[in-house]
Amino acid sequence: MSSLKDYELTEKDCAYIVKLAREAVKHYLKNEKKIKPDYEAYPGLMKPLGVFVTLKTEEDGDLRGCIGYPSPIMSLGDAIVDNAINAAFSDPRFPPLTESELNHVIFEVSILSPAEKINKDAKEYSKEIKIGKHGLIVKYGSVSGLLLPQVPVEYNWNVSQFLEALCQKAGLPKTMWANPTVQIFKFSAFVYGEEKPKGKIKRFKLLS
Repeated sequence: MSSLKDYELTEKDCAYIVKLAREAVKHYLKNEKKIKPDYEAYPGLMKPLGVFVTLKTEEDGDLRGCIGYPSPIMSLGDAIVDNAINAAFSDPRFPPLTESELNHVIFEVSILSPAEKINKDAKEYSKEIKIGKHGLIVKYGSVSGLLLPQVPVEYNWNVSQFLEALCQKAGLPKTMWANPTVQIFKFSAFVYGEEKPKGKIKRFKLLS
């Protein structure tokens, strides 16, 4: 199976992907059209990769939108543009972002490794899931949910709390993760984001 190292970008690419997310939203606010990534200058963004774009408020760091493609269904550049726009305007948990808000939100881009099914008894999950390293996906029939690896770090959750929140995100009972008919997948991610709106781009260190 591919490791997360296979998806690491150059420093130049990393700075661009977060700026691309912001510019995609800015352009869409003004023109209701998608911008095109600069693949000539940033050919690394032509790789098909799973990606999520997250928006947070400047004042308190609250979530303002988060949408992505868990699987590598298109080039990274196009996926970032799509999901920056989706996170800003189509996350059903929030109203569409307004132009006055744009300079007061922080952009983050998470690049995902392929998801790996945890083929263990639920009692072994605490050994298989590392807080700060793994994001999780739950699947039960046609229902699914995903939480990025930075989420349990931000909320100081342990593995059980992480699994409960994952199930609730999918609309399932919070203890459903222990049901043997439920599938749990783990993945890793590189996370890049602004230190402040339109500020310096950094890679977030999730593990202590």
